[in-house]
Amino acid sequence: MKIYFMLAFTRNTLEPNPVLVELFDILRREGHEVELGVADEMVTDPGRLVAEHDLYVLKSHTAMWLSMAGILHSQGARILNPYLACLSAHNKIVAQRCLDAAGIPTPQSWVTGDLNLLRPVAAERSLILKPYIGGRGVGVVQAHTLRELEQLPVPSQPMLVQEFIPGEELKVAVIGNHVFGVRKQQSWDGAQRIACPVSDEVRDIALRCGRVFGLRLYGLDVIEGPDGPVVIDLNYFPSYKGIPNAAALLADYVMNYALSPDASLFAVSRHDVRRLVRSSESSAA
Repeated sequence: MKIYFMLAFTRNTLEPNPVLVELFDILRREGHEVELGVADEMVTDPGRLVAEHDLYVLKSHTAMWLSMAGILHSQGARILNPYLACLSAHNKIVAQRCLDAAGIPTPQSWVTGDLNLLRPVAAERSLILKPYIGGRGVGVVQAHTLRELEQLPVPSQPMLVQEFIPGEELKVAVIGNHVFGVRKQQSWDGAQRIACPVSDEVRDIALRCGRVFGLRLYGLDVIEGPDGPVVIDLNYFPSYKGIPNAAALLADYVMNYALSPDASLFAVSRHDVRRLVRSSESSAA
């Protein structure tokens, strides 16, 4: 099986994601041909881009890879996660509407091209403003008062404006129908991701998010607010750092999907994924 990973990290990265490194090793040991590509380091003629691999895995969130994934999608390439699912999840404005329509708890949100029109809203509540395309907190700003809103520069791109929800943040990662929680903890050598259990309510919300978008491998940021858990962000193929056995679980899912792409959205592992999941969940407890 020829599997192509669409990646965003550069080849001279000193510390690549260890989960991905282990994932590639497992797939190669299982006899699969794994090829890695970083779109921003390549020169590609779109007219000659041809789907020639058995499976493409869209890990990158860059505009370059999303564009080329669209070309591959038009040629019938098998892509994990599906291209259209990634496209919908990547646009925060579209994603917000999809989540709202599905009844998934999210902050109250607004979209406008003129921040001055938000003055009545900012006078009553704290706001957080996010670029409609983006991640890792880049470009995200908060306005807890009307004065703070007035001091913000004119945004260079559309912004999704959400009501700021106080509470502890929980990062949730999903592999098929297995849901894992991670919390960030500060230590002397920087922030670390520590696995933690998730409630039945959070688990249900996470799986519903996957069904809404048609995603198989994805993550969401949840705020455990005063009125319960609220989804504040969603992205396809997160880092999976801090999750025990993440690489083995991912490898099993990728291989299973590659062999049976038309199977159930949440395919059952063909090996010992249940044991790995039990081990992961017991480690998080």
